[in-house]
Amino acid sequence: MAEICNVALLGQKFMGRPHSIAYLKAGRFFNLPLVPKMYTVAGRDLIALAPFADRWGWENYSTNWKDVVKDPEVHLVDIATAPYMHADQALAAIAAGKIVACEVPLAGTLKEARQMKNAAVRSRRAQTFVWFPYRRYPAVVLAYRMIQSGRLGRLYHFRANFLESWAGPQTPLTWRFQKKYAGMGAHGDLNTHIVDLVRFLAGQEVVEVTGSVAETFVPSRDVPAATAAKGRRPARKPSGKSDVDDAVVFLARLAGGAVGTFESSRLATGHNSTLSIEMNGEHGAFRLGLDDLNTLWYFDNREDPQIAGWRKINVTRPADHPYMGAWWPEGRGLGYEHAYVHAVADMMTVLGEEEPTVPIPDFAEAYETHRVLEAALIAAKNRAAVKLSEIK
Repeated sequence: MAEICNVALLGQKFMGRPHSIAYLKAGRFFNLPLVPKMYTVAGRDLIALAPFADRWGWENYSTNWKDVVKDPEVHLVDIATAPYMHADQALAAIAAGKIVACEVPLAGTLKEARQMKNAAVRSRRAQTFVWFPYRRYPAVVLAYRMIQSGRLGRLYHFRANFLESWAGPQTPLTWRFQKKYAGMGAHGDLNTHIVDLVRFLAGQEVVEVTGSVAETFVPSRDVPAATAAKGRRPARKPSGKSDVDDAVVFLARLAGGAVGTFESSRLATGHNSTLSIEMNGEHGAFRLGLDDLNTLWYFDNREDPQIAGWRKINVTRPADHPYMGAWWPEGRGLGYEHAYVHAVADMMTVLGEEEPTVPIPDFAEAYETHRVLEAALIAAKNRAAVKLSEIK
């Protein structure tokens, strides 16, 4: 019988749901050497916390994350809170000898990310994971394997974007628009994921940011109204400053010489949530997008020119595509939450000292992605190229 890993989830809001789904399903669809047990969830909203725990299957709940982290019954601490809390929670969990999984971006600032990385390195017992779920969609993993097998040859170009439109002028001032809580805006929310994907797929590091623009289109937003006294209405809505980026676009060069673009925006009208990656190489190219999770497009440059063209690959067939053997008969696609299930399955596999389907970034690797984000912001501020060797 597989051993049990008691999990404590810090955070009960949006990210708490896909994480909870992942812990619920991973052991049911995958044969794991270690099975996650939903032991405790911690959050600040006590009124919502108990219903959340009951709905998603957490055995215990607490409003004191510090006590939860110290609980000797807890094996793994999963951090799904706002970025400004990541460092304190991760450092406390490492000091308590826990396994730590952390949402992205790794931290609110590069300094905090460095502290987390260094603490994990100094600890002899610490084992860390970082949630980069988009690595684990079958189309992404198939593209990765194609690159590893040499199907693209030398990489020339890449283009990656992550576009959303929910943050228009009517959106109120929440923590996501305040640097002291979020650290960054669309850059930290969205570019984090595509920088990691490019690094993962190409198997190369970004060595230089050669041009960058960061823009805040909506510098002032309405403050969410508190409950007004009965019979009284404010003369006008109070407003506050948004001091994070709404969009960041930058050019970059990889270690192997390939050049490409990263683009993130939370005001890209017409895009609910569009992530797309394309890579062009000497022998071939591929493109994929989260608006069609179960499809990979591939171009083979070595085919007869008269019949060459983009080939549509349905990644739900055959069953030996990455992860697909654990799910449904071919043709039945996977969705957003399945990447999180795959991440938990891979975490438990690693903890059981077996090889995961896809490598899981630890704090040290996630720190490399954070360095790229920092370089892009510096390049935008100084209007100059920045070498990653300058970012420590």
